[in-house]
Amino acid sequence: MHIIGLSETKDGSKKLIERNEKGERNTGSFLENAIIQLDSLDKINRLDNPSHFGTTQEERLFNVGLELSITWINRILFLKLLEAQLKTYHKGDKSYEFLSIDKIQNYDDLNSLFFQVLAKQQSERNEDVTELFAKVPYLNSSLFEPTGIEHGTLFISNLRDDKTIPIYSLTVLKSESGKKRTGNLSTLEYLFEFLNAYDFSSEGKEEIQEDNKTLINASVLGLIFEKINGYKDGSFFTPGFITMYMCRETIRKAVVQKFNETKDWNCKDIDSLYDKIEDRQEANNIINSLKICDPAVGSGHFLVSALNEMIAIKNDLKILQDRDGKRLKEYQFEVVNDELIVTDEDGELFDYNPTNK
Repeated sequence: MHIIGLSETKDGSKKLIERNEKGERNTGSFLENAIIQLDSLDKINRLDNPSHFGTTQEERLFNVGLELSITWINRILFLKLLEAQLKTYHKGDKSYEFLSIDKIQNYDDLNSLFFQVLAKQQSERNEDVTELFAKVPYLNSSLFEPTGIEHGTLFISNLRDDKTIPIYSLTVLKSESGKKRTGNLSTLEYLFEFLNAYDFSSEGKEEIQEDNKTLINASVLGLIFEKINGYKDGSFFTPGFITMYMCRETIRKAVVQKFNETKDWNCKDIDSLYDKIEDRQEANNIINSLKICDPAVGSGHFLVSALNEMIAIKNDLKILQDRDGKRLKEYQFEVVNDELIVTDEDGELFDYNPTNK
């Protein structure tokens, strides 16, 4: 939030995220940098419906600037997770790192990464980015398509590159002597160093981290997304142990009910269902016909928990199969601490290997 230009305040029991007070605003933060550009280029008055973003010019500048900042930060957080997974899949190969000040020296470079690299097939990329980002895959995702508000106002390349931001007083950044860093950094350098202070790649929770980095897993990232995207109404994030429990209790009952309705059975639980199933493909079709809706979807955390539980149920019913209909009998799937754990027939944790078809 410091890098974006926000601070968290309390309104009773609700936590709200707001713009820093006057006198505490850093022109190098994403938000203030964007607001300055929006104002100087008179972008707000050129919008089709400026009143949609507030009643006063200051409100409109803030709301548009924040929406842009959140769009940019969402992309960067997603990319940090992608970078970490690429490194993990390639056994820690650091050549798959691409979010660094060496490769992205300014906002123009970051804009190129968004729209000339991630949004383009490798064969369609311009020569100036092909070599630099050779190992960055194409992502067929709307996250890397320009938004309507970007088209109407600013792209990240419009931000000033010469701005710096003071290091946060409670920063996780450390000097070589192990003390908290002080001084100023360019905003992009600060952002990359801040993200590098965390471990986005480890799956487990109990391993000893060699470099003592705090682990950022999918649940923690969900909390971050919901905090910065739920700024208007306060942030709400359902902890993993709650989503896991709710999914286990509701989906298992829903599966039993679906079989009872479809097959006219009278099963009470998953165990009695297991004794009845004879046709594996039919059983998969029945479970696959279930629809699960999360009306308040934010990060997607609840839906991932639901998917994990569906896989675990199929495992318990001994009907989990691959895309060709072959049963996956050499693996066991279970949900532990809201994460899907896959073990082989020797009880060893499954390790993804991208070279093994």
